[in-house]
Amino acid sequence: MLLSVERLNYFYGEAIHALRDVSFHVAKGEIASIIGANGAGKSTLMWLLVGLLKPKSGTMTFNGQLIRPVPHRAVASGIALVPERRRLFPNLTVRENLALGSYLRHDRAGLAQDQEYVFSLFPVLKERLSQYAGTLSGGQQQMLAIARGLMSRPQLLLLDEPSLGLAPVLVQQVFAAIQAIVSQGTTILLVEQNALKALEISARAYVLEVGRIVLQGSGKDLLGNPSVQAAYLGVRQRKDLLEEQPPPK
Repeated sequence: MLLSVERLNYFYGEAIHALRDVSFHVAKGEIASIIGANGAGKSTLMWLLVGLLKPKSGTMTFNGQLIRPVPHRAVASGIALVPERRRLFPNLTVRENLALGSYLRHDRAGLAQDQEYVFSLFPVLKERLSQYAGTLSGGQQQMLAIARGLMSRPQLLLLDEPSLGLAPVLVQQVFAAIQAIVSQGTTILLVEQNALKALEISARAYVLEVGRIVLQGSGKDLLGNPSVQAAYLGVRQRKDLLEEQPPPK
């Protein structure tokens, strides 16, 4: 496995047990997703994976090496995070935000190649290289955030709520880009409230509820799971549907 997490625990203070014995795995070259409601612990998990937080207990290994709570080491090892709500530098240009994504790299030829690659995914960014990131639309900002993450040439790209606040047409574009990125060899771990879209494209998926992994399987399996359908896909259980049927005349 490219990424393995075993019995991970994290607390906020002494009272809030945010993650409880969380274990999951991500294989090289796949899309894996973690779905769950607000407050389930999804973003906390992402921050742990890039070393922004230190777990209370448990292990995280990437390419067989322990992940330690030092953010720049995660980037150097091949992990990049595209955080929730983009977290761009609004007073810097598109070009400057992309440059910050590659701050550990010094291979000019490779950087130029990767910049053209992200422009092939998101052509609008090439048109707006000199525009300040804070003046872009929400969809363009999300594209820039993903492109910035790709500029470190990661083996594993962590995407935290990439469809948040986007119009449906932009959600389609972002998810198409995610599939294109994986087709080029980058592994993706996707945290997403849009469970339908996430499960449709995921080889492996997990349901996180109140800090615990409560279900796991292929994306297809979880799409067909009645509990997932009722909780995350807006599909009522058959019993409820039958109870709401009008009596026969």
